[in-house]
Amino acid sequence: MRDVEPGEMLIFSKDGVKSNKNHCQKQEQKLCVFEYIYFARPDSSIEGVSVHEARMRAGKVLAKAHPVEADIVIGVPDSGLDAALGYSQEAQIPYEIGLIKNKYVGRTFIAPNNRLDQVKIKLSAVEDVVKGKRVVLIDDSIVRGTTSGRIVRLLRDAGAKEVHMRVSAPPFLFPCYYGTDIDSQENLIACHHSIPEIASMIGADSLGFLPVENLEDLAPGKSICKACFDGKYPTSIPKDTRKDRFERRLSEIKK
Repeated sequence: MRDVEPGEMLIFSKDGVKSNKNHCQKQEQKLCVFEYIYFARPDSSIEGVSVHEARMRAGKVLAKAHPVEADIVIGVPDSGLDAALGYSQEAQIPYEIGLIKNKYVGRTFIAPNNRLDQVKIKLSAVEDVVKGKRVVLIDDSIVRGTTSGRIVRLLRDAGAKEVHMRVSAPPFLFPCYYGTDIDSQENLIACHHSIPEIASMIGADSLGFLPVENLEDLAPGKSICKACFDGKYPTSIPKDTRKDRFERRLSEIKK
């Protein structure tokens, strides 16, 4: 029917549904753009904007910003598929299903240990689709780079002739203090390496990110938070971060 507002309480009882907005803040609200890029289901509509259409637009922007000669476009399931379709339509390169996801394995982008083993279990390449082909690979983001490197290797092992990676988000450059589990710049590959260096590290023939200035295209007319990409936080950021508190608490325990 509609989105629940931040701070709103919905009360369901025998008398029906009542809305309590006493705790809703009055200042300008900004929606996390990563909802459109990754978190939300593609059949969702957030603030009246279709997530599927937002990801399609991201793929089309990528095709314009980072064109490449290739035989097929494939996406990393699940959040890379819609962007891959948009890239395919804009670039007029055939869209194919080149990666199959194991539905019984959880997400890996925030998993701290054994990430390579998890990726190997989570995804498999379709050899008949990618063998001998120049492949455009679309994914939603690169955080540490370990997952991306493993996926590129899966495609090369399946016989891909070239792998050109395109990312439907800009490079992660800043920590998020609002819920996304990215709390330290030391773990962000884009903070320490150039785009050509990242391409070499993950084994891709080329690499292109969504330009940060095009994030507004994902949800036209909406006020979004993109602080993890541009460092412009919508609220004041406490100096006492989660990592600071953890390290201080660990020190107290050791004492």
